[in-house]
Amino acid sequence: MRRTTNIRRPVSLRQRATLAAGVSAVLLAQPAFAQDAEEEEVQLDTLEIKDHTADSNPYTVEGAPYKARISGDVRRTKPLAETPATITVLTETQIEEAGTTDLKNIVAMQPGVTIGTGENGNAFGDRYIIRGEEARSDVFVDGLRDPGMTTRESFAVDQIEITKGPSATFAGRGATGGAVNSITKQASTDYNFNRVDLGIGTDDYYRATLDSNWRLSDAVAVRANLLYAQQDIPGRDPADRERWGAAISGTAHISDSVRVLLDYYHLTANDKPDLGSYVTPSTADGYGQPLDDIPSFTQNEDFLDSDVDTFTGRIFIEPFEGFRIVNLTRYGETSNGYVTTGARGGEDGVEIGLSTHQGWQEVEYFANQFNVMGEFATGSLRHNVIVGSEYSDQKVVNGTYGYTINGESNCEGRRGPGYCITDDSGAIIVDDISGFLDRDIVRGDADSRWHVETLSFYAMDTIDLAPWLSVNGGVRLDAFDYSNIVTGRDASVTNYTYSDELWNGHAGVSVKPLENLMLYANWGTAKNINGGESDLGANCGYGGLCITDDTDLNSGRPESTTSYEIGAKWDLFDSRLLLTAAAFHVTKDDVYEIASGSSGYDQEGNINTGKHRVRGIELGLVGNVTDRLSGQIALTVMDAEVLESYDPANVGLTLANFADTQATGQIRYQATEALAFGGTVTYKSEMFAGQPDTAASFNTEAGRYSYRVPSYVTGDVFVSYKISPNYSARINVTNVTDEDYYTAAYRSGAFLYKGDERRATLTLTGKF
Repeated sequence: MRRTTNIRRPVSLRQRATLAAGVSAVLLAQPAFAQDAEEEEVQLDTLEIKDHTADSNPYTVEGAPYKARISGDVRRTKPLAETPATITVLTETQIEEAGTTDLKNIVAMQPGVTIGTGENGNAFGDRYIIRGEEARSDVFVDGLRDPGMTTRESFAVDQIEITKGPSATFAGRGATGGAVNSITKQASTDYNFNRVDLGIGTDDYYRATLDSNWRLSDAVAVRANLLYAQQDIPGRDPADRERWGAAISGTAHISDSVRVLLDYYHLTANDKPDLGSYVTPSTADGYGQPLDDIPSFTQNEDFLDSDVDTFTGRIFIEPFEGFRIVNLTRYGETSNGYVTTGARGGEDGVEIGLSTHQGWQEVEYFANQFNVMGEFATGSLRHNVIVGSEYSDQKVVNGTYGYTINGESNCEGRRGPGYCITDDSGAIIVDDISGFLDRDIVRGDADSRWHVETLSFYAMDTIDLAPWLSVNGGVRLDAFDYSNIVTGRDASVTNYTYSDELWNGHAGVSVKPLENLMLYANWGTAKNINGGESDLGANCGYGGLCITDDTDLNSGRPESTTSYEIGAKWDLFDSRLLLTAAAFHVTKDDVYEIASGSSGYDQEGNINTGKHRVRGIELGLVGNVTDRLSGQIALTVMDAEVLESYDPANVGLTLANFADTQATGQIRYQATEALAFGGTVTYKSEMFAGQPDTAASFNTEAGRYSYRVPSYVTGDVFVSYKISPNYSARINVTNVTDEDYYTAAYRSGAFLYKGDERRATLTLTGKF
């Protein structure tokens, strides 16, 4: 089956002239065959011309705004309904109507995905956990890795694709639980268009975006997406968020068989972040509870700043039908720096003291991906082959900030004088909380210089043995050179270097007992290098370099994941509704652990001593239930268990920041031609704090997990109205019940990320 991009183009002037000439010829010829009309009645098909704007998502099914037909990754050669894997796709329309904009918030709403916390360049939750596995470095844009712990926005995105299950054949190192791939908006030679969105809302919410496409000729076009956004975090003043963004795309059809795409992307995100609350420790009497009414403790000098600049070039060559060459090249630089304030509770869980969390990171990367794709037959077998290579050079520099607290201490902290905003009765004892610490901040030197070069080769084939039977398989080799120059707390400098090769593969079979029903079974593997997460230097507590006492890296094996999945996909109603079901079993071996007691910051004991498994089911529905009712509904029920650990007490425990049951439903109802309304409901079951990928922290004295993140249900609603063919309005209310809910916990329970309180916004859209 030849892969198309589903781009609908209007009838050109030349086509219209040809059509008119054809109709005229038919009319002029009437007398010539009128005498035969009585003998034979000629019935012509009705010609229907549809006008479809070029600014819409080219990957969706026409008339089903929530249902994507194909992936934006050129290596996914089959339609999504025929792809034997669990891939959740969030379309542009769905993202807009949900009222979410940051990638973190969009992805966190999806079943099977939670977010985590961390330090040193990754403190504010821009990290994902997919099916229980760490995935913060498994973020991609248009099929190329997007490194760096930065803020990511959706203003230039056509759709977001979340692949669940090991994806190393496509993604390379890592991708043990899955991957997140954003598909960006591209220039179109269809025709000129402009779209402006202006938003205003509660808590000083302002957002403006511009999407303009200029068709310079039949072969050349340029598209610009611009963003400015500012908002206070509801109920958490002085915490706020600000965004500046630009995405410029150019396309040129060099010939009928050669097309070139060039992209530039920039985002500046300046936030004054809010670390939310904290949860009290569990006791023998029950789990500790979050402090829902804790006041905002963000300091005036707090910041979380991200800058992203990337350049991407793509060449598409199709010398003849069934054969394509696609080359992608990207160079990018990102930076992320923060000084944030956290809250800690006293032993009684009431007295609230403030703490400082800080770090900075700079990333420079280059990547080139080369793909050759062919569709051909060998006898009765139909092949869909992909052979490719990828080279990447990624450099990451991490450092810290020095700071001096000028405010007066008023309590005893863990390490000496402390800074408390309440007393042991819970009463506020500070008049100006946001100016309490009054810190002087100075950027410090680098303490880690991480560098990985990777050369990869892969080959994949999907073979149609019969119209109802297909098999697929692939293999990938990632050969890398690793170095990490780490400056210790005692100012000692150590240079860790090593090289290795990672082999991964996948295989599966698909059966179609009915034309639109596919049953499949697949197997896949993934591996991550020892030290694969770049933001923690020589500390493997959050995925940094994991070493033994003698720094013999050869004893540090890569983490290895194996997954089995069986599933079904049923495409109904002229491919406008897709039902999916999958059961999966994921096992991860050689998991990095810190066997150094409670501190977690000393390289002692064993490494690669952990093993765990995650199994579960996922059910989904996406598309049009009726002509007026659309939606995407998904449910994931999972179970995680630690199977092996250096500490026998960890065996049998669940994983940290892992929700057993998750469900999301987003629906829209087209009441009239002009009026549509709908909403989203999200449920996540309780989770427990701890180090990602390992056992949740357990209090043996209390007989329960140390820190719990309670389950929650949130709801969002929207109403949109088409004022005229060119103008429309949409009202969104997020967290409509003003629920106090929490999305993740720091592994020691020191702080607890709080979801946004209720917000209402009005967005006016103009197209011209």
